[in-house]
Amino acid sequence: MLRRVLCTMLLVGALPSLAEGSQGHISVVLLGATGDLAKKYLWQGLFQLYIDQVSSGHSFTFHGAALTDLELGQKLMFDVLKKLSCPPDESPNRCAVLKDQFLKLSQYHQLKTAENYTALNREIGILLHQEGLKEAGRIFYFSVPPFAYTEIARHINSSCRPPPGAWLRVVLEKPFGHDLESAQQMAAELTSFFREEEMYRVDHYLGKQAVAHILPFRDQNCQFLDPIWNRHHVERVEVVLKETVDAKGRTSFYEQYGVIRDVLQNHLTEALMFLTMELPGNLSKAEEVLQCKLQALQSLRGLEKQSVVLGQYQAYASHVQEELQKGQNYVSTTPTFAGVLVHSDSLRWEGVPFLLTSGKALDERVGYVRVLFKNRAYCTQSEALRDAGHSQCKPKQIVFYIGHGVLNTPAVLVSRNLFRPIMPKSNWREVVGQPDLHIFGQPLSDYYVYSPVKERDAYSVLISNIYHGRKDFFITTENLLASWAFWTPLLNSISHQAPRLYPGGVENQHYLDFEMVSGELAFTVAEPVELLNPSGPMPSDYKTIQSKFRKSPLVSAWSEVLISQLASDVEKTASRAVARSGQFHLALSGGSSPVALFQRLARHHYDFPWRHTHLWLVDERCVPLTDPESNFFSLHNHLLQNIRVPYFNVHPMPVHLHQRLCVEEDGGTELYAKEIVALVANASFDLVLLGVGTDGHTASLFPHSENGLEGAQAVVLTESPVKPHQRMSLSLPLINKAQQVFVLVMGKGKHDITTQISRVGREPRKWPISGVSPSSGQLVWYVDYEALLG
Repeated sequence: MLRRVLCTMLLVGALPSLAEGSQGHISVVLLGATGDLAKKYLWQGLFQLYIDQVSSGHSFTFHGAALTDLELGQKLMFDVLKKLSCPPDESPNRCAVLKDQFLKLSQYHQLKTAENYTALNREIGILLHQEGLKEAGRIFYFSVPPFAYTEIARHINSSCRPPPGAWLRVVLEKPFGHDLESAQQMAAELTSFFREEEMYRVDHYLGKQAVAHILPFRDQNCQFLDPIWNRHHVERVEVVLKETVDAKGRTSFYEQYGVIRDVLQNHLTEALMFLTMELPGNLSKAEEVLQCKLQALQSLRGLEKQSVVLGQYQAYASHVQEELQKGQNYVSTTPTFAGVLVHSDSLRWEGVPFLLTSGKALDERVGYVRVLFKNRAYCTQSEALRDAGHSQCKPKQIVFYIGHGVLNTPAVLVSRNLFRPIMPKSNWREVVGQPDLHIFGQPLSDYYVYSPVKERDAYSVLISNIYHGRKDFFITTENLLASWAFWTPLLNSISHQAPRLYPGGVENQHYLDFEMVSGELAFTVAEPVELLNPSGPMPSDYKTIQSKFRKSPLVSAWSEVLISQLASDVEKTASRAVARSGQFHLALSGGSSPVALFQRLARHHYDFPWRHTHLWLVDERCVPLTDPESNFFSLHNHLLQNIRVPYFNVHPMPVHLHQRLCVEEDGGTELYAKEIVALVANASFDLVLLGVGTDGHTASLFPHSENGLEGAQAVVLTESPVKPHQRMSLSLPLINKAQQVFVLVMGKGKHDITTQISRVGREPRKWPISGVSPSSGQLVWYVDYEALLG
């Protein structure tokens, strides 16, 4: 059949005579030939390769392979092949012939067992022998899940390698591991079957035309860039990929990987390396390019938790529950948005902030790499009265526009007040017109703008590079492990960190804006914002709930999400306190509301600095500590027995002395006050967690209480209107000395008191909670929707 196909091609002038110096035959095997990636991109990319190389002297056969049986697999594959399209500049007649030949050169195989691979190898050999062709090489494209790599690699190595003198190229799709350890394990397994030069790890971003042109652009324009491509002139660099789609349909993958593993560790890091690496002496030498990229990776400064801000679109939880059959109690901390601040310790880039940002359910679909230069110019004359096109006061920037967005095409943009770039006229053309378009707030006329003469799909570019053996467009084992070594410590440190929830799309407004503060990242909206959960009825307008309650910050959400956010905020407070003073003093209220918090902290916050934490009681009932009514008993059952906190860091209230309960003469209140003074600097707790009763009481300070609402006493005995009547409690003045106070209010039964308290002034004798006003000013209310909205 192959001979008949080749003869037909000779008739249409598609291929020179093989007798005139054939370069040999190439077999392309696409594993996962009926999968989504193959349908969307890979078959089209292989067809493009065939069109481009039809006159190269090589002959081809294309083998689609999958686990599906022969008859069904053949049908599925050819359904895809029939829909292939030619480039716009190809004539219809020639396109029809090329497409017909491509289909005849393609066949389906079921590759499931070692015998199947042996049979494929035998078929290729027989075909070449019959046609009198010499084998040039084989390409195996792994469009399959990574867990299948090892078995397939073993079969290829043992049964389907090309003969000596022909090359083997094995193409691998991400994810290349989940962290450094898994990447090392996968690399070790693959290295036992393939040599490094045989493996091509695909990051399709390296095939994006704007990204692929970064190094050539730097090289071609080095006379302009050499003086300014450094820390003295670059203000910051942004590498951004925004998506409007959500993770629906992909939550099984997303729950394992999240946005950092999915996008930042690979796509954005690779683009950043093209910007920051030193230019090799010869761009055409792949080994030099890869070595310079590796050096740039190794010069990146380690990331910390403070280097990142995380978000999760509000509907993600329901998508996970629906697709993965998770219960309503399941809480996911998987980020769908991330902003990361990266620094390099290289001499060229030291001190320059690199911002890597990506997310789903955002306001627009766009990708770009933006270099923003410092501008020391001050222009006194109004722009309206001067040559605005060359104003030195306008921002100076170079943008590699990856696609979509307002331009909807790959492009390179250079501010006109920088320089006119040198671009290869055969590949890039200058864009003129489009006066209404604005990029980063500036009209397009403020830039020199260039777009590709011929726009090509990233996979077509990469498949062409695989054919030509261009390794610099792919990820080597050494570069892969260096990237994972950089990202893994951060991923470990944030694995249980609750991301900020955002509504999705244009409704995000300013919720995801962030800023650099003292070398760290923080969301610009300083106080907590409302958190929404789509699993039930919710406020019709995201902005209807105020972010303040009694003039203090308010966090409001459905109870599960609220507890998740509270636990995360407690952990952040603890980490800051330990970093500042080496220890964290936390005073906890009793009752039913904090139980969910205790359970959340015990099960999900493994990085909590328990070893440096002191736990105190805000109040206690006058019962033995082993009594189920005891606040300490509840704390022990739900938290203490599940964490590693030093025994001597736990401070129960001394309500049981001399086999008596809360007898004033035993001096329990004085003992606890002395212990606080001895261990807590200035008797000022780092954090006090309070609740609110339906009568407005907090801790064990009740309306019209004779003790604890004022005065110098730090710890007091009080009387409760309900059993057990006797209580011990921190006083209001001591509570107000705390560095921070969080108030947790939950349940529909608290709606009336929540509404009442929102309207009254400072009246602690009527409503003790109204007297909570820490001198530090750091008071945050955590109120669930049921308490807030009834």
